[in-house]
Amino acid sequence: MKGIGFALVAKDGCARRGRLETAHGTVETPAFMPVGTAATVKGMTSEALADTGARIVLANTYHLMLRPGAERVRALGGLHRFMNWPGPILTDSGGFQVMSLSALRDVTESGVAFRSHIDGARFELTPERAVEIQVMLGADIAMTLDECVPHPRPKDDVARAMRLTGRWAERSKAAFVATPGHGLFGIVQGGSFEDLRAESANHLVRTGFDGYALGGFAVGEEKAVMLSVLEATAPLLPADAPRYLMGVGKPEDLVEAVARGIDMFDCVLPTRSGRTGQAFTREGALNLRNAVHVDDPRPLDESCACPVCRGYGRAYVNHLVRAGEILGSVLLTWHNLHYYQDLMEEVRGAIADGRFQAFASEFAAGRADAGAARAARARGGR
Repeated sequence: MKGIGFALVAKDGCARRGRLETAHGTVETPAFMPVGTAATVKGMTSEALADTGARIVLANTYHLMLRPGAERVRALGGLHRFMNWPGPILTDSGGFQVMSLSALRDVTESGVAFRSHIDGARFELTPERAVEIQVMLGADIAMTLDECVPHPRPKDDVARAMRLTGRWAERSKAAFVATPGHGLFGIVQGGSFEDLRAESANHLVRTGFDGYALGGFAVGEEKAVMLSVLEATAPLLPADAPRYLMGVGKPEDLVEAVARGIDMFDCVLPTRSGRTGQAFTREGALNLRNAVHVDDPRPLDESCACPVCRGYGRAYVNHLVRAGEILGSVLLTWHNLHYYQDLMEEVRGAIADGRFQAFASEFAAGRADAGAARAARARGGR
Protein backbone atom coordinates (compact mmCIF):
# COMPACT_ATOMS: atom_id res chain seq x y z
CA MET A 1 0.00 0.00 0.00
CA LYS A 2 1.40 3.38 -1.03
CA GLY A 3 -0.14 6.15 1.00
CA ILE A 4 -3.29 5.39 2.96
CA GLY A 5 -6.17 3.22 1.79
CA PHE A 6 -9.84 4.12 1.87
CA ALA A 7 -12.85 2.10 0.74
CA LEU A 8 -16.57 2.79 0.97
CA VAL A 9 -18.44 -0.07 2.59
CA ALA A 10 -21.99 1.28 2.42
CA LYS A 11 -23.99 4.40 1.56
CA ASP A 12 -27.38 5.65 2.68
CA GLY A 13 -28.29 8.84 0.85
CA CYS A 14 -25.20 11.02 1.15
CA ALA A 15 -24.11 9.33 4.39
CA ARG A 16 -21.04 7.12 3.90
CA ARG A 17 -19.72 4.10 5.81
CA GLY A 18 -16.04 3.57 5.09
CA ARG A 19 -12.79 1.96 6.13
CA LEU A 20 -9.51 3.88 6.39
CA GLU A 21 -6.24 1.88 6.31
CA THR A 22 -3.11 3.46 7.79
CA ALA A 23 0.35 2.38 8.91
CA HIS A 24 -0.89 2.03 12.49
CA GLY A 25 -4.23 0.37 11.93
CA THR A 26 -7.71 0.53 10.49
CA VAL A 27 -10.27 3.22 11.26
CA GLU A 28 -13.97 2.63 10.63
CA THR A 29 -15.73 5.75 9.41
CA PRO A 30 -17.58 7.97 10.16
CA ALA A 31 -15.03 8.49 12.93
CA PHE A 32 -14.48 11.01 15.68
CA MET A 33 -10.87 11.85 16.59
CA PRO A 34 -10.22 12.99 20.17
CA VAL A 35 -7.94 16.01 20.27
CA GLY A 36 -4.50 15.35 21.76
CA THR A 37 -3.04 18.73 20.86
CA ALA A 38 0.23 18.47 22.79
CA ALA A 39 0.60 14.68 22.50
CA THR A 40 -2.02 14.10 25.17
CA VAL A 41 -5.79 13.98 25.35
CA LYS A 42 -6.18 15.95 28.57
CA GLY A 43 -6.97 13.78 31.58
CA MET A 44 -6.76 10.48 29.69
CA THR A 45 -4.18 7.71 29.59
CA SER A 46 -3.75 5.99 26.24
CA GLU A 47 -5.29 2.84 27.68
CA ALA A 48 -8.37 4.72 28.91
CA LEU A 49 -8.63 6.50 25.58
CA ALA A 50 -8.63 3.21 23.69
CA ASP A 51 -11.30 1.93 26.09
CA THR A 52 -13.65 4.69 24.91
CA GLY A 53 -13.59 3.15 21.43
CA ALA A 54 -11.30 5.79 19.88
CA ARG A 55 -9.06 4.40 17.14
CA ILE A 56 -7.40 7.58 15.84
CA VAL A 57 -6.34 10.77 17.62
CA LEU A 58 -5.27 14.23 16.53
CA ALA A 59 -2.09 16.05 17.56
CA ASN A 60 -0.92 19.50 16.54
CA THR A 61 2.14 20.61 14.61
CA TYR A 62 2.18 24.14 16.05
CA HIS A 63 2.23 23.05 19.68
CA LEU A 64 4.65 20.16 19.22
CA MET A 65 7.13 22.18 17.17
CA LEU A 66 7.28 24.69 20.04
CA ARG A 67 7.42 22.13 22.82
CA PRO A 68 9.03 19.60 23.06
CA GLY A 69 10.21 20.00 19.43
CA ALA A 70 9.76 17.66 16.48
CA GLU A 71 13.44 16.70 16.40
CA ARG A 72 13.27 15.61 20.05
CA VAL A 73 10.11 13.55 19.44
CA ARG A 74 11.77 11.84 16.47
CA ALA A 75 14.87 11.06 18.54
CA LEU A 76 12.65 9.48 21.19
CA GLY A 77 11.10 7.11 18.66
CA GLY A 78 8.32 9.16 17.11
CA LEU A 79 5.01 10.45 18.36
CA HIS A 80 3.34 7.04 18.72
CA ARG A 81 6.01 5.79 21.11
CA PHE A 82 6.38 9.18 22.80
CA MET A 83 2.71 9.32 23.82
CA ASN A 84 2.22 5.53 24.06
CA TRP A 85 -0.55 5.50 21.45
CA PRO A 86 -0.39 2.49 19.11
CA GLY A 87 -3.16 3.58 16.74
CA PRO A 88 -3.23 6.08 13.88
CA ILE A 89 -2.45 9.75 14.47
CA LEU A 90 -3.50 12.73 12.35
CA THR A 91 -1.52 15.93 12.82
CA ASP A 92 -3.01 19.33 12.06
CA SER A 93 -0.59 21.60 10.20
CA GLY A 94 -0.79 24.43 12.73
CA GLY A 95 -2.37 27.09 10.52
CA PHE A 96 -5.40 27.55 12.74
CA GLN A 97 -3.29 27.81 15.90
CA VAL A 98 -1.04 30.43 14.31
CA MET A 99 -4.17 32.47 13.56
CA SER A 100 -5.76 32.02 16.99
CA LEU A 101 -2.78 32.02 19.38
CA SER A 102 -0.10 34.23 17.85
CA ALA A 103 -0.71 37.93 18.42
CA LEU A 104 2.27 38.79 16.23
CA ARG A 105 2.33 37.01 12.87
CA ASP A 106 3.26 37.87 9.32
CA VAL A 107 1.70 35.91 6.46
CA THR A 108 3.56 36.00 3.14
CA GLU A 109 3.74 33.88 0.02
CA SER A 110 6.62 32.00 1.63
CA GLY A 111 4.73 31.01 4.76
CA VAL A 112 3.91 32.47 8.14
CA ALA A 113 6.36 34.00 10.61
CA PHE A 114 5.11 34.24 14.18
CA ARG A 115 6.12 34.55 17.80
CA SER A 116 5.52 31.68 20.19
CA HIS A 117 2.68 32.17 22.65
CA ILE A 118 4.91 30.40 25.21
CA ASP A 119 8.06 32.54 25.29
CA GLY A 120 7.86 34.99 22.39
CA ALA A 121 10.54 33.20 20.35
CA ARG A 122 10.28 33.80 16.60
CA PHE A 123 9.47 30.90 14.25
CA GLU A 124 8.73 30.50 10.57
CA LEU A 125 6.33 27.86 9.30
CA THR A 126 6.36 27.21 5.56
CA PRO A 127 4.40 24.53 3.71
CA GLU A 128 7.59 22.51 3.38
CA ARG A 129 8.53 22.89 7.04
CA ALA A 130 5.01 21.92 8.17
CA VAL A 131 5.29 18.68 6.17
CA GLU A 132 8.82 18.05 7.46
CA ILE A 133 7.68 18.41 11.07
CA GLN A 134 4.74 16.05 10.59
CA VAL A 135 6.97 13.44 8.96
CA MET A 136 9.43 13.72 11.86
CA LEU A 137 6.55 13.19 14.28
CA GLY A 138 5.56 10.07 12.35
CA ALA A 139 1.95 11.08 11.63
CA ASP A 140 -0.15 8.60 9.70
CA ILE A 141 -2.06 11.53 8.19
CA ALA A 142 -0.42 14.91 7.67
CA MET A 143 -2.22 18.12 6.73
CA THR A 144 -1.16 20.85 4.32
CA LEU A 145 -0.46 24.30 5.72
CA ASP A 146 -3.42 26.65 5.34
CA GLU A 147 -4.38 30.20 6.22
CA CYS A 148 -7.57 30.17 8.27
CA VAL A 149 -9.24 33.57 8.53
CA PRO A 150 -11.79 34.43 11.23
CA HIS A 151 -15.47 35.04 10.51
CA PRO A 152 -16.78 37.41 9.30
CA ARG A 153 -14.32 38.81 6.77
CA PRO A 154 -14.82 40.55 3.41
CA LYS A 155 -15.03 38.17 0.48
CA ASP A 156 -11.85 39.57 -1.06
CA ASP A 157 -9.89 38.73 2.11
CA VAL A 158 -11.33 35.20 2.22
CA ALA A 159 -10.55 34.68 -1.47
CA ARG A 160 -6.95 35.83 -1.03
CA ALA A 161 -6.40 33.44 1.89
CA MET A 162 -8.10 30.57 0.05
CA ARG A 163 -5.91 30.98 -3.04
CA LEU A 164 -2.78 31.26 -0.92
CA THR A 165 -3.84 28.05 0.83
CA GLY A 166 -4.14 26.41 -2.60
CA ARG A 167 -0.62 27.43 -3.60
CA TRP A 168 0.70 26.25 -0.24
CA ALA A 169 -1.10 22.94 -0.82
CA GLU A 170 0.80 22.42 -4.08
CA ARG A 171 4.10 23.06 -2.28
CA SER A 172 3.09 20.75 0.57
CA LYS A 173 2.38 17.94 -1.86
CA ALA A 174 5.70 18.47 -3.62
CA ALA A 175 7.50 18.22 -0.26
CA PHE A 176 5.64 15.11 0.90
CA VAL A 177 7.15 11.73 0.03
CA ALA A 178 4.45 9.07 0.14
CA THR A 179 5.30 5.95 2.14
CA PRO A 180 3.14 2.91 2.90
CA GLY A 181 0.33 3.76 5.31
CA HIS A 182 1.03 7.50 5.45
CA GLY A 183 -0.96 10.16 3.61
CA LEU A 184 -1.42 13.89 3.06
CA PHE A 185 -4.76 15.72 3.16
CA GLY A 186 -5.50 19.04 1.45
CA ILE A 187 -7.69 21.62 3.18
CA VAL A 188 -10.64 23.29 1.42
CA GLN A 189 -11.03 26.93 2.46
CA GLY A 190 -13.34 29.73 1.30
CA GLY A 191 -15.32 30.72 4.38
CA SER A 192 -19.10 30.88 3.96
CA PHE A 193 -18.87 31.61 0.21
CA GLU A 194 -19.96 28.57 -1.77
CA ASP A 195 -18.29 29.74 -4.99
CA LEU A 196 -14.95 30.15 -3.19
CA ARG A 197 -15.34 26.74 -1.57
CA ALA A 198 -15.99 25.25 -5.02
CA GLU A 199 -12.90 26.96 -6.44
CA SER A 200 -10.78 25.66 -3.57
CA ALA A 201 -12.16 22.11 -3.81
CA ASN A 202 -11.62 21.92 -7.55
CA HIS A 203 -8.05 23.18 -7.21
CA LEU A 204 -7.21 20.61 -4.55
CA VAL A 205 -8.79 17.75 -6.51
CA ARG A 206 -6.72 18.69 -9.56
CA THR A 207 -3.61 18.72 -7.37
CA GLY A 208 -4.52 15.34 -5.90
CA PHE A 209 -4.43 14.30 -2.23
CA ASP A 210 -5.06 11.17 -0.15
CA GLY A 211 -7.98 12.89 1.55
CA TYR A 212 -9.71 16.25 1.75
CA ALA A 213 -10.51 18.36 4.79
CA LEU A 214 -12.94 21.24 5.11
CA GLY A 215 -11.39 23.90 7.30
CA GLY A 216 -12.42 27.34 8.48
CA PHE A 217 -15.64 26.26 10.20
CA ALA A 218 -16.67 26.77 13.84
CA VAL A 219 -15.08 30.24 13.73
CA GLY A 220 -18.27 32.21 14.33
CA GLU A 221 -20.51 31.40 11.38
CA GLU A 222 -24.12 30.33 11.91
CA LYS A 223 -24.75 26.60 11.92
CA ALA A 224 -27.18 26.83 8.99
CA VAL A 225 -24.45 28.49 6.94
CA MET A 226 -21.99 25.71 7.73
CA LEU A 227 -24.47 23.01 6.75
CA SER A 228 -25.37 24.77 3.51
CA VAL A 229 -21.70 25.09 2.55
CA LEU A 230 -21.05 21.44 3.42
CA GLU A 231 -23.99 20.34 1.32
CA ALA A 232 -22.68 22.26 -1.66
CA THR A 233 -19.00 21.38 -1.26
CA ALA A 234 -18.80 17.72 -0.21
CA PRO A 235 -20.11 16.39 -3.57
CA LEU A 236 -17.23 18.18 -5.33
CA LEU A 237 -14.69 15.97 -3.53
CA PRO A 238 -13.68 12.51 -4.80
CA ALA A 239 -16.04 9.76 -3.71
CA ASP A 240 -13.12 7.39 -3.13
CA ALA A 241 -11.26 9.64 -0.66
CA PRO A 242 -12.05 10.45 2.99
CA ARG A 243 -13.68 13.78 3.83
CA TYR A 244 -12.74 15.44 7.10
CA LEU A 245 -14.62 18.31 8.78
CA MET A 246 -12.14 20.11 11.02
CA GLY A 247 -13.01 21.35 14.51
CA VAL A 248 -16.69 20.35 14.59
CA GLY A 249 -18.56 19.87 16.87
CA LYS A 250 -21.61 19.09 18.99
CA PRO A 251 -23.22 15.64 18.68
CA GLU A 252 -26.06 17.00 16.53
CA ASP A 253 -23.49 18.72 14.27
CA LEU A 254 -21.76 15.40 13.64
CA VAL A 255 -25.00 13.65 12.69
CA GLU A 256 -26.01 16.45 10.32
CA ALA A 257 -22.55 16.54 8.74
CA VAL A 258 -22.59 12.77 8.18
CA ALA A 259 -25.90 13.27 6.37
CA ARG A 260 -23.99 15.59 4.01
CA GLY A 261 -21.21 13.11 3.23
CA ILE A 262 -18.55 13.76 5.91
CA ASP A 263 -16.40 10.86 7.17
CA MET A 264 -14.08 12.26 9.87
CA PHE A 265 -14.33 14.76 12.71
CA ASP A 266 -12.31 16.27 15.53
CA CYS A 267 -13.29 18.71 18.24
CA VAL A 268 -12.15 19.78 21.71
CA LEU A 269 -15.77 19.95 22.90
CA PRO A 270 -16.05 16.58 24.70
CA THR A 271 -12.79 17.10 26.59
CA ARG A 272 -13.15 20.83 27.25
CA SER A 273 -16.74 20.34 28.40
CA GLY A 274 -15.62 17.57 30.72
CA ARG A 275 -13.22 19.99 32.37
CA THR A 276 -16.00 22.54 32.88
CA GLY A 277 -18.58 20.21 34.42
CA GLN A 278 -20.65 19.24 31.38
CA ALA A 279 -21.67 15.74 30.36
CA PHE A 280 -23.05 14.72 26.97
CA THR A 281 -25.82 12.14 27.19
CA ARG A 282 -28.51 10.60 25.02
CA GLU A 283 -30.91 13.04 26.67
CA GLY A 284 -28.77 16.06 25.87
CA ALA A 285 -26.11 17.91 27.86
CA LEU A 286 -26.05 17.93 31.68
CA ASN A 287 -24.44 20.63 33.80
CA LEU A 288 -23.01 18.73 36.76
CA ARG A 289 -22.47 21.96 38.68
CA ASN A 290 -26.21 22.33 39.14
CA ALA A 291 -27.71 21.59 42.55
CA VAL A 292 -30.38 19.38 41.00
CA HIS A 293 -27.79 16.57 40.91
CA VAL A 294 -26.74 16.78 44.58
CA ASP A 295 -28.91 13.86 45.71
CA ASP A 296 -29.23 12.00 42.39
CA PRO A 297 -27.69 8.50 42.50
CA ARG A 298 -28.33 7.78 38.81
CA PRO A 299 -25.47 7.45 36.34
CA LEU A 300 -24.75 10.30 33.94
CA ASP A 301 -26.47 8.33 31.17
CA GLU A 302 -28.53 5.26 32.04
CA SER A 303 -28.01 3.84 28.53
CA CYS A 304 -24.21 4.20 28.67
CA ALA A 305 -21.88 1.30 29.47
CA CYS A 306 -18.72 3.36 30.05
CA PRO A 307 -16.76 2.78 33.29
CA VAL A 308 -17.96 6.12 34.67
CA CYS A 309 -21.63 5.31 34.23
CA ARG A 310 -21.09 1.79 35.56
CA GLY A 311 -19.39 2.98 38.73
CA TYR A 312 -20.32 6.54 39.67
CA GLY A 313 -23.52 8.48 40.22
CA ARG A 314 -24.45 12.05 39.36
CA ALA A 315 -24.36 13.07 43.02
CA TYR A 316 -20.73 11.99 43.34
CA VAL A 317 -19.64 13.66 40.12
CA ASN A 318 -21.51 16.80 41.20
CA HIS A 319 -19.58 16.73 44.47
CA LEU A 320 -16.25 16.37 42.65
CA VAL A 321 -17.00 19.21 40.26
CA ARG A 322 -18.21 21.60 42.94
CA ALA A 323 -15.23 20.73 45.15
CA GLY A 324 -12.81 21.38 42.30
CA GLU A 325 -11.43 17.84 42.41
CA ILE A 326 -9.39 16.74 39.38
CA LEU A 327 -11.20 13.41 39.30
CA GLY A 328 -14.42 15.18 38.34
CA SER A 329 -12.82 16.46 35.12
CA VAL A 330 -11.29 13.06 34.41
CA LEU A 331 -14.57 11.17 34.84
CA LEU A 332 -16.57 13.62 32.73
CA THR A 333 -13.93 13.62 29.98
CA TRP A 334 -13.86 9.82 29.96
CA HIS A 335 -17.63 9.61 29.71
CA ASN A 336 -17.92 12.32 27.04
CA LEU A 337 -15.35 10.66 24.79
CA HIS A 338 -17.10 7.32 25.25
CA TYR A 339 -20.41 8.95 24.32
CA TYR A 340 -18.96 10.42 21.13
CA GLN A 341 -17.53 7.04 20.12
CA ASP A 342 -20.85 5.31 20.89
CA LEU A 343 -22.61 7.88 18.71
CA MET A 344 -20.24 7.20 15.81
CA GLU A 345 -20.77 3.45 16.21
CA GLU A 346 -24.54 3.94 16.10
CA VAL A 347 -24.17 6.14 12.99
CA ARG A 348 -22.03 3.51 11.24
CA GLY A 349 -24.55 0.81 12.06
CA ALA A 350 -27.45 2.90 10.81
CA ILE A 351 -25.71 3.56 7.49
CA ALA A 352 -24.79 -0.10 7.06
CA ASP A 353 -28.42 -1.11 7.72
CA GLY A 354 -29.86 1.52 5.36
CA ARG A 355 -31.70 3.34 8.14
CA PHE A 356 -29.57 6.43 8.65
CA GLN A 357 -32.32 8.90 7.76
CA ALA A 358 -34.60 7.34 10.36
CA PHE A 359 -31.78 7.36 12.91
CA ALA A 360 -31.02 11.04 12.25
CA SER A 361 -34.69 11.97 12.60
CA GLU A 362 -35.05 10.02 15.84
CA PHE A 363 -31.84 11.55 17.18
CA ALA A 364 -33.01 15.10 16.46
CA ALA A 365 -36.46 14.42 17.94
CA GLY A 366 -34.92 12.94 21.07
CA ARG A 367 -32.72 15.99 21.58
CA ALA A 368 -35.71 18.29 21.12
CA ASP A 369 -37.86 16.31 23.57
CA ALA A 370 -35.07 16.28 26.16
CA GLY A 371 -34.61 20.03 25.78
CA ALA A 372 -38.31 20.65 26.28
CA ALA A 373 -38.33 18.44 29.38
CA ARG A 374 -35.36 20.31 30.89
CA ALA A 375 -37.06 23.65 30.19
CA ALA A 376 -40.23 22.41 31.92
CA ARG A 377 -38.27 21.30 34.97
CA ALA A 378 -36.56 24.68 35.11
CA ARG A 379 -39.99 26.32 35.23
CA GLY A 380 -40.91 24.12 38.17
CA GLY A 381 -42.76 21.38 36.28
CA ARG A 382 -41.95 17.68 35.95
